[in-house]
Amino acid sequence: MVTLGNTLRRHGLKSCMARKVPLLKPAHVKARLKFANDHLDDPEESWEKVLWSDETKIDLFGHNSTKRVWRKKNDAYHPKNTIPTVKHGGGSIMLWGCFSAHGTGRLYCIKERMTAAMYCEILGNNLFPSVRSLKMSRGWIFQHDNDPKHTARKTKEWLRKKHIKVMEWPSQSPDLNPIENLWRELKLCVSQRQPRNLTDLEKICVEEWAKIPPAVCANLVKNYRKRLTSVIANKGYSTKY
Repeated sequence: MVTLGNTLRRHGLKSCMARKVPLLKPAHVKARLKFANDHLDDPEESWEKVLWSDETKIDLFGHNSTKRVWRKKNDAYHPKNTIPTVKHGGGSIMLWGCFSAHGTGRLYCIKERMTAAMYCEILGNNLFPSVRSLKMSRGWIFQHDNDPKHTARKTKEWLRKKHIKVMEWPSQSPDLNPIENLWRELKLCVSQRQPRNLTDLEKICVEEWAKIPPAVCANLVKNYRKRLTSVIANKGYSTKY
């Protein structure tokens, strides 16, 4: 029997969930292509001077929590073989973090609603200590995205006064920021430890962030050019990263 599904499969197509990606307007696509082309021939060493940063939210009992267990047939609901969940997710925390080719920098838990003033305070308390601990060379560059708090006049003035060089960044481009890979790694490790409350969640996040091997960070930066070639190959649209 010939069906649409059979016909599509015969042509090498299969049914998959559509990936969620940032909405890219023509201006975003153009900016992403320009960024990729402008930096395509940058030497690997130039990316080693970048301090990458970002914020992320981590749920206490997120729907992405996963855990594989070995169990007997009738032990599916034994406590050690389950992941506890609560209605409405059980809360979450917001984190700011940074890393370079040499390893992870500071990780900070954002307790209140973020403002430009608070962002400057976070940078003031965590940016230079991270640079020192990672032994970054002179001429290092700070990367952050175009969140309104990052591009606010107050933030720009703070960065200028501190003589911090900021990388020009295309909007709607998390796939160009390798810290996203570290966030995924962090969330997986945290979910496997099953934190019991928000205090426990924050503590575990800090512990697991510090455990990320410097070699993982170095490899993400070493392969950065592949992200640029993927953007160009996709004509500016979102990539697998």
